[in-house]
Amino acid sequence: MSEEVKNYIKEKLKLVPTKPGSYQMKNKDGIIIYVGKAKNLKNRLKSYFTGTVTGKTAMLVADIVDFEYIVTSTELESLILEITLIKKYDPKYNILLKDDKSYPYIELTNEKYPRLKIVRNVNRKKHKSKLFGPYPNVTAARKTVNMLHRVYPLRKCENLKKEVCLYYHIGECLGYCEKQPESEKLETMVSEITSFLKGNSDFLVKKLESEMQKASDALNFEKAIELKEMLHDIEVTLTRQKIDLNKNYNFDVFGYYQDNNYLSVVTFYIREGLLFGKHQDIFTSMGNVSEELLSYIIHFYEKNNLLPKEIILPSVVDGNLLGEYLQVKTSIPQRGDIKKLVELASDNAKIFLNERYENIKKDETNRLEAEKELQELLGLSSLKRIETFDNSHLFGTFYVAGMVVFDHFEPNKNEYRKFKIQTEVKDDLSAMKEVIYRRYFKVLMEENKAPDLIIVDGGELQISAAKEVLDELHLQIPICGLKKNDKHKTSVLVNSDLQEIEVNKDSNLFIFLNKIQEEVHRYAITYHRTMRSKGSLASLLDMAPGIGEVRRKELLKKFGSLKKMKEASLEELETVLTHDVALKFMDYLKKL
Repeated sequence: MSEEVKNYIKEKLKLVPTKPGSYQMKNKDGIIIYVGKAKNLKNRLKSYFTGTVTGKTAMLVADIVDFEYIVTSTELESLILEITLIKKYDPKYNILLKDDKSYPYIELTNEKYPRLKIVRNVNRKKHKSKLFGPYPNVTAARKTVNMLHRVYPLRKCENLKKEVCLYYHIGECLGYCEKQPESEKLETMVSEITSFLKGNSDFLVKKLESEMQKASDALNFEKAIELKEMLHDIEVTLTRQKIDLNKNYNFDVFGYYQDNNYLSVVTFYIREGLLFGKHQDIFTSMGNVSEELLSYIIHFYEKNNLLPKEIILPSVVDGNLLGEYLQVKTSIPQRGDIKKLVELASDNAKIFLNERYENIKKDETNRLEAEKELQELLGLSSLKRIETFDNSHLFGTFYVAGMVVFDHFEPNKNEYRKFKIQTEVKDDLSAMKEVIYRRYFKVLMEENKAPDLIIVDGGELQISAAKEVLDELHLQIPICGLKKNDKHKTSVLVNSDLQEIEVNKDSNLFIFLNKIQEEVHRYAITYHRTMRSKGSLASLLDMAPGIGEVRRKELLKKFGSLKKMKEASLEELETVLTHDVALKFMDYLKKL
């Protein structure tokens, strides 16, 4: 930080009030790089520029050339404002959670004929079915559902069929589409399943043991072995650690450990007195554990999880503020078994950080080096978000495309996008133009934040095609290409001016660029295979212009086969499609 900047900030600090609010740090390009909140704005802002700062905080301070602030009436208002601004600006130095996946729950529906299914992204306020979880991974949840399906003949199909299916004949369904099962039997099944998913496995174990003995006595050893394997599943996969607590309801426990500019957080899921699972995260720390944990927990529940009845917190977190924001009960235990549980979560957080520290540090160093090198090679003032595109096709037909997003050279899978290309497209350049136009026209219309860099799979021709579309949209987004040699290996980087730039094959940048290229290629190929795997007819309809899922189902229902669709008149097609779509569909069918 230059003396001029230091003096400017020193004078500006004199004017900051001692009221609550949110503050925003800016770099030399006027970009907001950090958003925070404070009970006392003046004291918090002064703490950045007086005394000694280390680690990531020192990196932040070195990048600051200005700051702004917004005064609020209460600390809760400042927290809400902080969260809003972080979502809006996605600042470089705020917490970047690597694991944005949602966690699986098992849902027991409250329909007339209940079903068991695995769900994600549940709405904690609107969901009315019985939910159990979250499970630490989808494999555990799926194994549980499969086992319960084999024991209890629940309804399997989403929509009732006209006649019974295979599940009925093998005894895994009561034939709900044709039969009228006794309501008492259904209630018993629901009650037993609910009890089991809450952790009471004793009655089910006895039931399976009894069935296993009967099968063995009847010399049906195949069924006996199957039942024995199910008992083993319960013992190994589904048995949870018993916690002797006088709290037979759902609550979550947070513990943390901070060291070497990293913060490790572990969450225990306690369900009906059982330690049901845990979640763990590590991210770089700015030093203010209280603020970082508060932000982390808010993000955690907004992104992944149903709110439990209670959240148990370590003493550094402002439980009242968190509870007011999330509208949930919070507790900070001072003694007893619950206090020990917080300490256990913190011990786990310490172990997790110590195990991963060297790899995380090495990975972050490599990413920062690669990011800095690419910025310098392309002359970019900022490089956070990269959007990369690739096409996939079948012998020059049925084009699809994929877009993958990397934030600071880490994949952001929530932002990945798939594109179904119009059937008129017959070459890679046309496919590239269509995808670039659709993507960035949407950015314009919805006023979404544009990326700092676009990477296309190819060289001069692909870059020129993409730039032509961006120019039409009056967008100035830096673009580069990854050009392959005659052995189909990435050899050089091509910049916006179509100049080839050699990248050291042993550098971190080259490794990360290859990683990005492989990821977008994998994503596009996987999408294409998924389309084809739906079945030849469904795949062909998916590729047709103007045909979405609803119209595809209507076409299949009315005509039943591709042959009958080809034979249909325009008037017949118009009973399902609009006139313009019907004309395009007829033209599409002629080309097949």
